[in-house]
Amino acid sequence: MHQYLFFIGSFPVRAYGLLFMLGIISSGLTAYYIMKRDGRGWHVHIFDFTMYCGLAGIVGGRLWDVFFFDWAYYQHHLTEIPYVWQGGMAIQGGLLFGAIAGILYTKHYHIDTWAFGDLLAPAIILGQSIGRMANLMNGDAFGHPTGGNFGIVYPETTLAYQTYSSQPLWPAEVWEGQIDVLVFVVLLFYSSFPHKKGQVFSLYVMLYAIERFFLEFLRGDYVNLTMGLKSAQMTSVIAFVIAFVVFLYLQFKGTTDTEDKAQA
Repeated sequence: MHQYLFFIGSFPVRAYGLLFMLGIISSGLTAYYIMKRDGRGWHVHIFDFTMYCGLAGIVGGRLWDVFFFDWAYYQHHLTEIPYVWQGGMAIQGGLLFGAIAGILYTKHYHIDTWAFGDLLAPAIILGQSIGRMANLMNGDAFGHPTGGNFGIVYPETTLAYQTYSSQPLWPAEVWEGQIDVLVFVVLLFYSSFPHKKGQVFSLYVMLYAIERFFLEFLRGDYVNLTMGLKSAQMTSVIAFVIAFVVFLYLQFKGTTDTEDKAQA
């Protein structure tokens, strides 16, 4: 793995930043394809939508990491908070801020938010998978020591090495990226069957919450505990419960696209 791909003069081109942006771009292109096939013309909004939500996600991801995971450091280094190129982005904050931006965008253009979210969900999780490639190349979001002679040994320049030296670590970020691809397939498969609007997006939240909850047992980049659980696990529990309740509510009270068209 290489944190720096190459230099333009003295300016470093970081693998983290490049792969992070590729994740956003790939998510947008996938959403464009899905929505163009859907036939409602929403694909024309995707590039603006991706830009706004991507920027909101970057801000949210950074602030979430700073205040929930690394405040002990950043309270003494406030000027480094904007240094996103160093790594340190929390997916929970990125998704929350991105979702808020997405809701505001769909409301502004009078787009059905739930139906739009269903089409968008597979694209989001695919983008997250590529984002974990960025974490691997940067040496963050790493696992704790395996206790054996197997695992990933990171270069000396990475936070993982500074934390655990040359101990082999669990490939937590690699496995998360791989599971994200499986969730992507499940969402596409589920969306091919009749469902109520919003259930695909709710399923995405539930599946990612489960995935993240259990993978946190392998993460070693922070150890902040709340009620015996890491902050990301608490967030996952809350997100799962909310998404599950919404999924059930939509099952009994929600409508399908076909029903909406019939009522119109």
